[in-house]
Amino acid sequence: MESPDLNPIDNLWQDLKTAVHKHCPSNLTELELFCKEEWARISVSRCAKLVETDPKRLAAVIAEKGGSTKY
Repeated sequence: MESPDLNPIDNLWQDLKTAVHKHCPSNLTELELFCKEEWARISVSRCAKLVETDPKRLAAVIAEKGGSTKY
């Protein structure tokens, strides 16, 4: 079973993508700068929350027999 719902880093990548997109980088240098800035802004509590929801994500994936979940 390889469900992306089991990988909390996907949530962080989406957070980063959304935050960087708001800056509208116009070149690779800006993209790199904004990525680094926004990555540094991701809070420890956000990461902890994703880890805390692991049991719920696991249960949801099992219930869906590996299919998509709300996570």
